Amino acid sequence: MAIGVGVPSSSQSFSGQKTDIRAMSIATMLFFMWGFLTCLNDILIPHLKAIFDLNYAQAMMVQFCFFSSYFIFALPSGKLVEWVGYKRTMVIGLLVMAVGAFLFLPASAAASFGLFLSALVILAAGITSLQVAANPYVAHLGPPETASARLNLAQAFNSFGTFIAPFFGAALILTATQVSPEKMKTFSAEALQHYRMVQASSVRLPYVGIGVALVLLAVAFAVLKMPAMDFTQDIRPGELAEQATGGDSIWRHPVLLAGAVGIFVYVGAEVSIGSFLVNYFALPQIADFTEKTAAKYVSLYWGGAMVGRFAGSWLLTKVKTSTVLSSSAVVACGLVAISILTHGHTAMWAILAVGLFNSVMFPSIFTVGLSGLGALTSKGSSLMVAAIVGGALIPLAEGHLADLIGVQHAFMIPAICYVYIALFGFIGGRKSEREIQEIEAARGVA
Repeated sequence: MAIGVGVPSSSQSFSGQKTDIRAMSIATMLFFMWGFLTCLNDILIPHLKAIFDLNYAQAMMVQFCFFSSYFIFALPSGKLVEWVGYKRTMVIGLLVMAVGAFLFLPASAAASFGLFLSALVILAAGITSLQVAANPYVAHLGPPETASARLNLAQAFNSFGTFIAPFFGAALILTATQVSPEKMKTFSAEALQHYRMVQASSVRLPYVGIGVALVLLAVAFAVLKMPAMDFTQDIRPGELAEQATGGDSIWRHPVLLAGAVGIFVYVGAEVSIGSFLVNYFALPQIADFTEKTAAKYVSLYWGGAMVGRFAGSWLLTKVKTSTVLSSSAVVACGLVAISILTHGHTAMWAILAVGLFNSVMFPSIFTVGLSGLGALTSKGSSLMVAAIVGGALIPLAEGHLADLIGVQHAFMIPAICYVYIALFGFIGGRKSEREIQEIEAARGVA
């Protein structure tokens, strides 16, 4: 999930006439890395669940800790950019991510779920800093008229990272043969701890490799001469808002507030589904896959989102954003309902297809929610970004429900989220259009 930023004005853009290809290439690798690491959680969750014999609510603490970092560290990261600039913030973000990755070593050695969660918090804190700096940096690496194209390209690599992460995790993390929870209960305390240490050791090689790659990227950013960017306002909450807002406030714009709730439930639904897929496909009534086989199918969920972003970019030039949003949400809700009410491969492919329709929701909710805000657009955007914390809370709620009624029926939570998004697209879209017309009419009178 990449945090969106506004396209810069020409007065703030990179002064060169052409895009800096070298800087763009390195920055694009950053988008790939945080997409890859975010999606790798979907493989980590069932692995840790089995090792520590967790219930679903406890396993969802992985996503709770990870996505809470967006909410906690977004503003400090903006301040960090203000203090040290874009380039140094990206270097610091990469190094913090590396520290989080290397902490998987002591966490696996001690076979401690708490240490794994701590490592994930640090890893996500680095990703948050990276996102806050890298999005506007890429937007400013060339002429302003091609800023959107650069961001779209970078975010395509972000989606590519989410697509291949499950293959990587299946090959390197889900390797050892695990025993059943019933068998684990027969182990002595010493034997149980030894078993957990052996199972947890499978994360060492991949996360050490990731840590080394992050350090190398940080070194590359630090030593290479990169275009200097001396503006910070575009990522500091509210700093772009003009002084003369006529006493207006974001809290007086119901479409924006509804849009923030939309971001909250969208991210929560997308992350919830991805987090449960491995365990879902392992159910006898769904596919009865091994975890390693199920993990490979998870890539199709995220791959659908990648394909949908390209198709959605074309579709949104032909059809109103609100119509695309509400239609996609209705279809996604229907697919989740089919998965809940059926069994076997019908249920499996229905839930995988949701990823395709998720693809257009995040940018569409942003567009509808921010329309007509004018000078308050920056503050509104900050509110929408903070709502990404839904990725921490909704999976946790679904985990509690899964413990009560099972994974399959717990998908009713994402289904309800999509109902809200469909209503927001239909009602919020109409209200935003009227608001824009009223603003334009007022400007005409003025």
